[in-house]
Formats: sequence, C-alpha cells, structure tokens
Amino acid sequence: MTTPEKNTAEQYTTEQVSEQPSPDHDPLLLLASASAGRRATLRAARIEHGTLPVDLDEDAILAAARERAAATGAPEDALTPADEVLLLAREKAVAATSRSDGGYVVLGCDSMLELDGEVIGKPHTAERAIARWQAMRGRSGILHSGHWLVDDRDEEDGGTGATFGATASCEVTFAQLSDEEIEAYVATGEPLGVAGGFTIDGLAGPFIEGVSGDPHAVVGLSLPLLRRLLGEIGVGIHELWDSALPTAAATDSPGTMPDPASA
Repeated sequence: MTTPEKNTAEQYTTEQVSEQPSPDHDPLLLLASASAGRRATLRAARIEHGTLPVDLDEDAILAAARERAAATGAPEDALTPADEVLLLAREKAVAATSRSDGGYVVLGCDSMLELDGEVIGKPHTAERAIARWQAMRGRSGILHSGHWLVDDRDEEDGGTGATFGATASCEVTFAQLSDEEIEAYVATGEPLGVAGGFTIDGLAGPFIEGVSGDPHAVVGLSLPLLRRLLGEIGVGIHELWDSALPTAAATDSPGTMPDPASA
C-alpha cells in the first residue's frame, strides 16, 4: 500500500485507506475516490475494497479536452456530459493505478448533473450553489456517473491489462423550493462539495421528488454497471463479497441509499 503523498507537478494528491480488509490479503478492488457515498455503497453491498483518493485539476483536464474536440471542427467530436464524466473517471483510475503498488482492479468514478445541456459539477461557493438551486427547483436533470476500470493484476493472477469504462445515468426531479429553503440548505455547507450541489440521503432528501433510471447512478457508483465491467475481465462481483462485513439488512432499513458522491 502507498503512503499519503502529494505531487503538485502532476496535479493530484493521493491517500490510501483500506476498507476493513481481511487479515490475510489486500482487497482486489481499489476505489480511486474519497467519496463517502461511494464507499458506503460498496460497504452496503459487502464489496471488499481499498481506497486511493485522487484529486485532479478537473477544470484543466476538461478545458484541454474541449479544446482538442473544438479543433477538429467536427460536431460529432464535441464532448457530451456523459463523455466528460467518463473522461474524468478514466483520469482518476489511471492516476491511482500509477500510484498504487500494482495488482489491483482500479475503479475511477466521476459525477455531474446535466440541466438543459449544461454541466453542473460541484458549486464550491455559496453564491453559485444558490444560483444553481434556483435554476434546478421544480425541474428535472440528468445525473451522469462515469466509471472507469483498470485491470492492473499480474498476468498469473488473471490480469488482462484492460482499461475501459462506461457511464450510468438517471433522471432526478427536484422539488419547487422556496428561496428560504435554498438559502438554509446552502448555509449548511453540504451542497458545496458534491456534484450537482445535492445529496439524496442527506439534508437535500426532502428536496428530491423522484429518481428515474439506475438508482445507483445518483450516488455516484452504479453497482449493476460495476458488475458488468468486472464481468468483462472475468471477475464475478460475488468474488469481492466480504463475509466479515455486516449485511445492509442488519444495519439499515430496506431501500436505504448512501449519500451521493462528490466527484
């Protein structure tokens, strides 16, 4: 396992923390994210994993990608919101792979909300969060969650060297909030660092009228999509189950979902 480290030249920081690994081995799955929501999703599904958070200069990455796409002049090369979250998920997975000791299946994820074709990431400031909630209230947007897998296992352990991904999306319908509700919610600080500026199982729960599509996409890690991606490299998701962890049924009510992901 790597130790906490910062490399400003490469524009990311890393910190690896195991999620209750079994005593005789490291978890096979390595999550390139610090998101509490994503970790909670994996824990609830009893999926053993480690974490190696990667903090990228996402704005710079997207700006460069958009510039390259625009330079071709071809409309089909323009990046969609689904393309952008997949790009960032890939960059996170690749960065974490390069910083790990090797031998893992690395998963990178990123999420963004699309409203009227515009991408809404993390607000970061209260002013921006208020403006975005005023635009979102009473409407529906599409939450895109990109997933990128890097199979960095040794060949003798079944490694394929594959690197690939896909995006899961769902429609989120927001309540018609008053200005007072928006200002009170933003004042808590909760929406500032999460994609779309909301958490479905946090303080914003009462403000989400409905979710249509992959329910896991809204928390930033789609378990059905993860299962399909793992299957492409010959790994069954049941092989990652940790019998030492309690089941979700033992600790939560049916249908409980973790907080949505920060990117």
